Amino acid sequence: MSELRQTPLNALHKELGGKMVPFAGYEMPVQYGLGVMKEHQHTRASAGLFDVSHMGQVIVRHADGYAGAAKAMESLVPVSLLALGEKRQRYGFFTNEEGGILDDLMLANRVDHLFVVVNAACKEADIAHMRAGLEGCEIEEIEGRALLALQGPASEGVLEPIAPGCDAMRFMDVGIFASDYGELWISRSGYTGEDGYEISVPDEHAEAFARALLAHDAVEPIGLGARDSLRLEGGLCLYGNDIDTTTSPVEASLNWAIQKVRRRGGDREGGFPGAARILDELENGASRARVGLRPESRAPMREGTHLYKEAEGGDPVGSITSGAFGPTIEGPMSMGYVSSELAAEGTKLFGEVRGKRQPVTVAAMPFTSANFKR
Repeated sequence: MSELRQTPLNALHKELGGKMVPFAGYEMPVQYGLGVMKEHQHTRASAGLFDVSHMGQVIVRHADGYAGAAKAMESLVPVSLLALGEKRQRYGFFTNEEGGILDDLMLANRVDHLFVVVNAACKEADIAHMRAGLEGCEIEEIEGRALLALQGPASEGVLEPIAPGCDAMRFMDVGIFASDYGELWISRSGYTGEDGYEISVPDEHAEAFARALLAHDAVEPIGLGARDSLRLEGGLCLYGNDIDTTTSPVEASLNWAIQKVRRRGGDREGGFPGAARILDELENGASRARVGLRPESRAPMREGTHLYKEAEGGDPVGSITSGAFGPTIEGPMSMGYVSSELAAEGTKLFGEVRGKRQPVTVAAMPFTSANFKR
């Protein structure tokens, strides 16, 4: 643990009884006293507070303002940023020359610059990638700011008194708000499928801000364990598990994140790494697809489980990349990749668990409906 980096809330996690584990080079809480299942249920019913300060926060500036930064960034991502409205955010991903995913990220139009949030395990590589690939841009890695996520149906009522006006935000809006805890950079987004916010706060105010949120009866601290089961119920990918450098966005069923203007026939067709493969797969399909899976037994089928077409014999037709018990759906859930011809909802397959094949059915995702404020 001594070699792991710590977030500004490390002491608070320990005070609150957080069980600390290594994650992406940081010492992070996997759960608190409530335990993973109750933390998950509390977030769905009320509001959960997550420390996501390990993630990277980056500002991209260009002499031509946001338009210059957006145009440059479109050379690295297959999403439309030039058309992104002011104070709006969009999901995207860096791709490599083979069409694989280097990382998934959030990109925000903050009027005169582009604000980017990247995954913790990839942030050094992502920043180097941007510095090498974004011509004419200044890349500033933000230091001295913590990042918290407040998620769940009670989030708006908790945050509004601290950041007046945040109640008017809709899903994927961003804004900068004055507060007693310094300048708050807020987006109405998150990683649970629930309504909520992600809030960047100065390090020196982070603990006091977190305590102010936790002072509400509606709010409980939530660890990595429930964060994982919440995102899996929401059908959301975890980089390194469900998507990686060998996975194309089309295989990963992320077609929705690639706007028409960047596709074949669009005004800004291609121009990003791996475009030949990705544009071809958008038109003609990929050989495999990411799908939801519901095991018939009560036990989850977890990462690495091989999938088969038949109960006996034959070669694997896919594998599971994430699996857990879903407290909201009261049953096991998984996601993984299968051959495209087997990706239809309702397809019956078999997962091999401890040498025995158990039935599993391809299911729609998300496993529980999203509750974003549109």
